[in-house]
Amino acid sequence: MFMDEINQLRRMGFRAILLQALNLATIIAGGLMGWKALCLATNSESPIVVVLSESMEPAFARGDILFLTNFASDSYEIGDIPVYKIPGANIPIVHRIIHSHTSTVTHPNGTTTETQLMLTKGDNNPTDDLGLYHSYMRGMKWLKRDMVVGKVRGFLPHVGYVTIVMNDYPQLKYALLGTLGVFLLFNKEQ
Repeated sequence: MFMDEINQLRRMGFRAILLQALNLATIIAGGLMGWKALCLATNSESPIVVVLSESMEPAFARGDILFLTNFASDSYEIGDIPVYKIPGANIPIVHRIIHSHTSTVTHPNGTTTETQLMLTKGDNNPTDDLGLYHSYMRGMKWLKRDMVVGKVRGFLPHVGYVTIVMNDYPQLKYALLGTLGVFLLFNKEQ
């Protein structure tokens, strides 16, 4: 069977193979440009995320896809659900704000800066995230606004479970990508 594919590649010729490769590159580039456009439109480095744990049940289950925005004008109130990244943490965290206040800092040049500080907690967790903050940054007591990736604006239940399976079983991911590549290469229009 593998020899049939190699013979088919030989019959296609260099130009046809190059055309297939360029078509694949165009599809990949289009997807990346679409993602970047979505990042710009939502002002978020990651406008779509997948829930990876059960910490926010019953609001969100593992595998739900969340849609985020992060506009400078967005205010974060108690009860809102931000997605945030703590420096040193690999993955974003989705938890609800349980406390919020503003800190004012006066600089030596006389200007003042206000920073929103928040405390979060997973709906399904027994305690707030203070211990989580400390585990990544010693002495951190509050989540700062600049650590927020975005505010949850909507979700699709369980659709992101495919992403979790692909991360848990990387061999499956590479097998599917390889199969897709072979399918695209050998199913050209006649």
